[in-house]
Amino acid sequence: MKAVITVMGKDTTGIIAKVSNVLFEVNVNILDISQTTMQGLFTMIMMADISSCNVDFSVLSDKLGLVGEEIGMQIVIQHEDIFNSMHKI
Repeated sequence: MKAVITVMGKDTTGIIAKVSNVLFEVNVNILDISQTTMQGLFTMIMMADISSCNVDFSVLSDKLGLVGEEIGMQIVIQHEDIFNSMHKI
């Protein structure tokens, strides 16, 4: 099972480290990552394998949301199939 994680906000140091640390703590594997910074705005999209996650999806979402609040970022996680359905043309 895969999930898409999006991170957006003002660029600062340690964003990738803090997000990836949460994923490590709950046994989620990062499969792919793309990030960019444009005029001080940081954006990142991660594809993650959540099949071995040791917490419920809602708990993972809450954990990422709390980290987002701590660092002033918006962090959203969606199941891959929901993400794909929302972005079909």
